[in-house]
Amino acid sequence: MPQIKLAHGNGGIENNQLIHELFYQAFDNEILAKSEDAAVIEGGKLVFSTDSFTVTPLFFAGGDIGKLSICGTCNDLAMMGAKPKYLTCSFMIEEGFDMDELRTIVESMADELAKNEAMIVSGDTKVVPKGSVDKLFINTTGIGEVQKEGISSNSISTHDTIIVSRDIGCHGATIFAAREGMEMSSSLQSDCTSLYPIVQKLIDSNIKITAMRDATRGGLAAVLNEWAKQSNVCIEVTEDKIPIGDEVMGLCELLGFEATALANEGTFVLAVDKSDAIKALEILQSFNSNASIIGEVSEQYLQKVVLKSAWGTSRFLDMPSGELLPRIC
Repeated sequence: MPQIKLAHGNGGIENNQLIHELFYQAFDNEILAKSEDAAVIEGGKLVFSTDSFTVTPLFFAGGDIGKLSICGTCNDLAMMGAKPKYLTCSFMIEEGFDMDELRTIVESMADELAKNEAMIVSGDTKVVPKGSVDKLFINTTGIGEVQKEGISSNSISTHDTIIVSRDIGCHGATIFAAREGMEMSSSLQSDCTSLYPIVQKLIDSNIKITAMRDATRGGLAAVLNEWAKQSNVCIEVTEDKIPIGDEVMGLCELLGFEATALANEGTFVLAVDKSDAIKALEILQSFNSNASIIGEVSEQYLQKVVLKSAWGTSRFLDMPSGELLPRIC
């Protein structure tokens, strides 16, 4: 009898199969079928999203599970052009968990809520016997108010340019290094941050945004492949335009990882109208100088992502598969 594997939570092929072949079939409806980062409801006025966080270790360079839980849900709302407003929060706490650590995590959540000008308005707490949960799991659900309508990963076309907001892979690399006890003499830390302030600047500047998505589980490769399939287009990406930091690149070369498949928690991908690409890039670079235009949309190989090398060769950038790094968020 088939069983769930860790790979089913990787944000890649197995995860997509589980979602589409089981959950989408059971819960089929017009809103869910759009496969967006968050659901647009109430006639396009509100956006609704939920996420659960099981990251290990709970504390890492650049953040902790509390900060991550607020950023994760607020960022999903922001990717649909919505300002985060109201969140619910559920804690699943293992018996014996340190109260001071819990207080630190909750304070991190409060700090991140303030950055989003959002609030937790309801919640739930469960304490389970030791061994039933690995220390602490958190679920957050959020509602946001739409500031810009029409953003959708189902609407990408050959009129769009593909941009990434900063260097990729920092969260996945940081979590792996912390989990394996790797001592790194570098400034590597998670990119975990709230993205709405950047999105607000793009919206206020009237950038013609077609789609946005934060590149969490499955990384950049998963986002681009999902977009290519959803919009029935080919996305062509120039490899040496993809920003990757030296620390992340070094870790990938050492361990055989693909940086494009590593998770991010404060990096997003944009499809914007070609006429606004440079303006959008300038705004993004005012927040992070590593933002880069990485590709364009074509009809060469429908529903595929093509990675073009500096040597003039090309290959398909496939959806990640297998058990790369579980429990990164």
